[in-house]
Amino acid sequence: MTETLPLFPLGTVLLPGASLPLRIFEARYRQLVLDLVNEVVPGRRFGVVGIRQGWEVGEDNVDAMYEIGCSARLGEVQQLPEGRYDTTSTGQHRFRLLQLDTEAAPYLMARVEWLPDSTPQQDSDQLRERLATSARAAHERYLATGLQVEGTTTPDDDTGFAELPYSLAENCVLTPEDRQHLLAETDPVARMRTIRSLLNRETELVRRLRAVPAQLSEFAEHAGTN
Repeated sequence: MTETLPLFPLGTVLLPGASLPLRIFEARYRQLVLDLVNEVVPGRRFGVVGIRQGWEVGEDNVDAMYEIGCSARLGEVQQLPEGRYDTTSTGQHRFRLLQLDTEAAPYLMARVEWLPDSTPQQDSDQLRERLATSARAAHERYLATGLQVEGTTTPDDDTGFAELPYSLAENCVLTPEDRQHLLAETDPVARMRTIRSLLNRETELVRRLRAVPAQLSEFAEHAGTN
């Protein structure tokens, strides 16, 4: 199933269920906010794609965008002086980019196909329970290092298996490449193993360095401005 979405390229990767605060000041994205609020774009929905290099996508470097992105629904909008906006949005569904359109609107448009989860080759209730338990334990060890994104919470006990890796990642300081790996993984079992491995890796890194790497601190503070 395909759909056309307005596209917001960012220097970070949005995961399903995650919160996305943005400060909007560029003219084309101010127009996007207006179109979302006024339902010119149905459902207040837009697509977010990560950028491989740099913080801006123009005609000369659209190939820098990742192929897999995440739709978002615009939530609260606060108007600021000089036509700027502070917005909050929530990640929804994963998609694959099929075709870009730079002429239909002031902002980038894209035809996308939705990307559902696949059926794992190895799957059972017992396997899922073991993996979820071990991933939550890895998350607790990670948080014990003090490395956590401010303002986030730990996942609820009733968070579903497929969604749990995204929830565990939300308050962790992971690189865009790590988050993109999670987003692109369509096997829920493999995704759970991936987040467990990432959390164990980062916990060990912090313990060895006895400090938070500077570039990761900066990434944690980035609010996705544009």
